[in-house]
Amino acid sequence: MTISQPLLEIPSPFDTEPGHLLLLEPPWSDVQALSEAILAERYDKPFVLDDGERRYLHFSMRLMQSAMLKRAPNALALRYTQKMMLFLLFVPRPRRIVMIGLGGGSLLKFCHHRLPRCELRAIELDTRVIALRDAFGIPEDGPTLAIVHGDGAACLAADGARCDVLLVDAFDHSGLASGLASHGFFDTAAARLSGKGVLVVNLAGERESHAGLIGAAMAAFDDRVIVMSVPEDGNQLLFAFNDPGFQPDWRRLRATARHLRERHDLDFPAFADKLERSDRLGLARREALRGR
Repeated sequence: MTISQPLLEIPSPFDTEPGHLLLLEPPWSDVQALSEAILAERYDKPFVLDDGERRYLHFSMRLMQSAMLKRAPNALALRYTQKMMLFLLFVPRPRRIVMIGLGGGSLLKFCHHRLPRCELRAIELDTRVIALRDAFGIPEDGPTLAIVHGDGAACLAADGARCDVLLVDAFDHSGLASGLASHGFFDTAAARLSGKGVLVVNLAGERESHAGLIGAAMAAFDDRVIVMSVPEDGNQLLFAFNDPGFQPDWRRLRATARHLRERHDLDFPAFADKLERSDRLGLARREALRGR
């Protein structure tokens, strides 16, 4: 579904963030009133900040949702989005990827550009986020790409087709969308993934605040979960593996990572090393807990 409308351009009201803003407002709007509402965090719509080199999607200046390099609009500008692509270590040729949360479309565009044969479906709850797709150069819907308006958990539950990869990066003003932080969601995710499918969830904030969510994922995926920190962005990534026989061969995966670096121009070897360390740390913690 494509929703598009002209955007109102106004000067950035932020002293430390020069450039201009793109707003979902009519051209006759009161620019001064809009600027004051944005500065006071009373503005209730997503907006785009353009500093000349990058475009950022915001709900407020405290909540940056996405970033795009204008000179390389299909690249992944944020470290955590680059590391979310680690699913390729385990599913190097996905046939179908479902994404919950569109944001500025960074992951959608990268996958559309780098995995042209893969079917991509992005589910986004907020029509206003979808309305900003042109500002981020998101391609029109087509045979291998579709953006769906709806609740991610409900749409996933109703989707009869399986996917090889499920990417979850869905935040609102208060954090991760509430319907995605439940046992029911992770059970549905496991049911909708293919036999060797991979789930990747972006978690913002301290790990301790997501203990219940991580526990729900571990229950649904029988402990086949790796949580990796991304200190550059203040995030953690949760990887869950649907294969009951999942036992990563890190020597082989490091060779795959070198191949992926050449193919996709991302530092997969460094990312894979971090994921392996996170896996070993998680195993040690679980073994210590079992020994108590």
